[in-house]
Amino acid sequence: MERPQPTIPVDGAEIRTRRKELGFSRDECAEAAGISGPYLSQLETGARRNVRPPTYKRLRTVLQIQQDDRRLLAPPEEQHGKDTHARHEGDPRPHPEDPG
Repeated sequence: MERPQPTIPVDGAEIRTRRKELGFSRDECAEAAGISGPYLSQLETGARRNVRPPTYKRLRTVLQIQQDDRRLLAPPEEQHGKDTHARHEGDPRPHPEDPG
């Protein structure tokens, strides 16, 4: 049986915030990242919460986010389905590209 491809939990609100900071429309950002506008909308609204690593990398590039910057990642509580209000500011977010 084939193993499913890994996915990365993302923070849709942060994606939207960064996109707007850069002045991109949803469709401009989606096209630059190689995804559809409706898919980006689903990510931003939280209807979809996970992306595959290549999509994450393209979004990070379009949104001018450095590789070690974790702001596009969902807080750990969201990754495990826990209450997101329990997250404390400054808590590190695990980065999917960190070894180990």
